[in-house]
Amino acid sequence: MTTASGTSAHEIAADVRAGRRRARDVVEEHLELVAAREPEIHAFNLVLADEARAAADAVDAKVAAGEDPGPLAGVPIALKDNLCTRGIPTTCSSKILEGWRPPYDATVVQRVAAAGAVTIGKTNLDEFAMGSSTENSAFGATRNPRDPSRVPGGSSGGSAAAVAAGFAPLALGSDTGGSIRQPAALCGTVGVKPTYGSVSRYGLVAFASSLDQIGPFASSVADAALLLDVIAGPDPLDSTSSPEPPRPVSDVLHDGVAGLRVGIIDELVDAEGVEPEVRDAVLRAAATLEAAGATVERVSVPSVIYGLSAYYLIAPAEASSNLARYDGVRYGLRVDGDDVAAMNARTRDAGFGPEVKRRIMLGTYALSAGYFDAYYGKAQRVRTLITRDFARAYEQFDALLSPTSPTVAFPLGAKADNPLAMYLSDICTIPTNLAGHAAASVPFGTGRDGLPIGVQVLVDAVQEPTMFRVAQALEERA
Repeated sequence: MTTASGTSAHEIAADVRAGRRRARDVVEEHLELVAAREPEIHAFNLVLADEARAAADAVDAKVAAGEDPGPLAGVPIALKDNLCTRGIPTTCSSKILEGWRPPYDATVVQRVAAAGAVTIGKTNLDEFAMGSSTENSAFGATRNPRDPSRVPGGSSGGSAAAVAAGFAPLALGSDTGGSIRQPAALCGTVGVKPTYGSVSRYGLVAFASSLDQIGPFASSVADAALLLDVIAGPDPLDSTSSPEPPRPVSDVLHDGVAGLRVGIIDELVDAEGVEPEVRDAVLRAAATLEAAGATVERVSVPSVIYGLSAYYLIAPAEASSNLARYDGVRYGLRVDGDDVAAMNARTRDAGFGPEVKRRIMLGTYALSAGYFDAYYGKAQRVRTLITRDFARAYEQFDALLSPTSPTVAFPLGAKADNPLAMYLSDICTIPTNLAGHAAASVPFGTGRDGLPIGVQVLVDAVQEPTMFRVAQALEERA
């Protein structure tokens, strides 16, 4: 699969490294596409045209000097606007951080730059990554390039839209409860949530620290593998980073699925709200893998049905703690008051949007005296049950299948006034975050109105090579 500009990340990097194309020309081609459709799509909070040209020129200079710029040489990349970029505004799509310029780069930002990638912009998201439609941004909603009357998913909707529109072959997002995979499914791109700890979170503005993970968007499985191999690996700046170097995934893409055992998760295929076309796509994907040599059976992971309830206690609780730092003193917005308490309250009231306030209040309540054990503590016990049920499933299966999103992309505004309906958009993705495992969404057919459907491939922790083998087999036969 190629982007709207006609070339994949693999092809761009190979051509630039060999001197067949100039990185500057590649950037100009993509900036033209951005200029043509960005006013309609609003994938970006900030387009970094001048910075991208300068970075591309530096890549070309290295090639001219006989140096290798790296595996992502000259490849345009879009960064979710909750990844810190030194000297460049990082807003989390929130008024409370509008104009804040971090004094450092996130580790993943450093790694893609060192690999030769060229950042062309910071992408829109649901404020502080809280949402499933990218309608909760303080700077306006992002639209789905496949149908601009519909949402791109969230919270990394800007990154998914940037890849789907061809603005960049690659993008980075963050996934706390499905925020990479769900928009990837709705926009028809590949989206990967790696194992928790396999990619450094240093420089990712925290939402829920025990759930957040950074991962790639791409127009193909091979391009997603290329980006994951660049960003994964230990980082002493992140205490939750795994000390073990991950196994490269690009090398196994064509190993096939013969002999693999694949399970279809009953509770997610038959989950509330899963559209018939989505369910059928998962079953077709399973049949495709079986025809390719895998053994496919149904499997029960009973406790995943409680994932949504547990998540909406754990994630808001961690968010209420993480977002306490935005007090009008150290970052961004400040609204004056008669005293410090009034200033703090006014700043947070003016700076946070309705969904962020909702989750802060829910999380603070769940952590409050007299309720901690009944809510947060019980949710953590459910999280343990989910992890154990997955462990039992992975004793029998190498990979699991489910829908990514229960529906195709829904119209803008359709769920904006119904938080529960919006939360149900992540019913199939949340369990993986609670368990800390890896999962990917792969486009597999279309549903209503010709809109993309994503099939989710789930694997145990650090089993990304198996996940990519399955994902590649699905892509080849989609």
